[in-house]
Amino acid sequence: MRQSQKTEQQADRLSRIDLENRKYTRARSTGYGEGKGMSVTIQDLVLDRNNLNQAYLRVKRNKGAAGVDNMTVNDLLPYLRENKTELIASLREGKYKPAPVKRVEIPKPNGGVRRLGIPTVVDRMVQQAVAQILTPIFERAFSDNSFGFRPHRGAHDAIAKVVDLYNQGYRRVVDLDLKAYFDNVNHDLMIKYLQQYIDGPMDTKTHS
Repeated sequence: MRQSQKTEQQADRLSRIDLENRKYTRARSTGYGEGKGMSVTIQDLVLDRNNLNQAYLRVKRNKGAAGVDNMTVNDLLPYLRENKTELIASLREGKYKPAPVKRVEIPKPNGGVRRLGIPTVVDRMVQQAVAQILTPIFERAFSDNSFGFRPHRGAHDAIAKVVDLYNQGYRRVVDLDLKAYFDNVNHDLMIKYLQQYIDGPMDTKTHS
């Protein structure tokens, strides 16, 4: 494993440990000490300078194509230097509005296409900043039997789970795929689920 990957995983682990030790006044789970300790909100954590810097570095490292505004990851730092104050203010005041997502089609081996949405690099940084705070919270609620798109979990972990279940006597497998799930997921229900854990204003119109 490359040193950068080790450093990134170590930073993620330290971030998770630090977040789990904080007290959230707006988290409904009593595990976060509702109404106790420091008055630190989820918004405060998202807009923390170190969290935003980490989000920027992650977006920069991931590279990726430009969104509808044609801003590249190389343009992001100069943009932030000029607009950081306004960007943070709009996020804190609830006035931030994501840009439309750029739609692209990626050919599939079977002849079809996979439709992808590419947010602007600024939106990607904001999304990353939010994910870095929410991920440790929701990891506690997620099933121990899911492995896709979760930190420190991968295909080898899923295989090990399957082997363990096989050794327990299970012999049947159900394989299914939800077509265009992310295009059809009910955002209102998803936001209601999030609000079971995060107490605060959430506008579904800005999360489409």
